[in-house]
Amino acid sequence: MLLLIIIINIVYMTLVTLRMILVIKGYRIVASLMSVAEVFIYLMGLKIVLDNLDRPLNILAYCVGWGLGVYSGGLIESKLALGYMIFDVIVDREQQGLVSKLRDEGFGVTAWIGNGKDGERLCLKVIAKRKEERYFRDCITKIAPSAFVVSYEPSILNGGFFLKRKHLFL
Repeated sequence: MLLLIIIINIVYMTLVTLRMILVIKGYRIVASLMSVAEVFIYLMGLKIVLDNLDRPLNILAYCVGWGLGVYSGGLIESKLALGYMIFDVIVDREQQGLVSKLRDEGFGVTAWIGNGKDGERLCLKVIAKRKEERYFRDCITKIAPSAFVVSYEPSILNGGFFLKRKHLFL
C-alpha cells in the first residue's frame, strides 16, 4: 500500500506541476483537460490515506510521493522546454559577422550599436525556442567567447518574422 500511495502522489504532483506550467504558458485547454485526471488521482490517493490515518507510514508515503512528483514534473517540463527565450548579447563591434551566423542558424536577431565603457559595442536581441537555449549558448561561446549574455522568458510575444514562421499556440 505504501508504494501505491507514493506512485499515486508522484503521478498527481507531476500532473499538477505540468498543469501549472501549461496555464502560465497559455495552453489553457490542455491544462483544463489535464486537471480532470489530476483531481481524480488526487481523490483516490487522499481516500487511501484518510481511510488509514492510524498508519503514520501512509502519511509519510503521501509526503514522499508529493515531493518526488514535484521533482518529476520539473524534469518533464525541462525536457518539454515550452516557450521562447530572449537573449540580450553584447560583443565587440568588430564581431558583425555574428549577426549573419546566428540568422543562418535560424535565430531571430535584431542588432544595433551601443556605447560601453571601452567604446562601441554590438548589441543583439535574439529570440529562440527554450529547447534551443543550450545550442544558442554554445553557438555564442564558439563565435564570441567573451560575449555578455542575459536571457529571460517573455510572457507575451507578437509580431516579428520569427513568430510568423512558427506556430505558437495549440
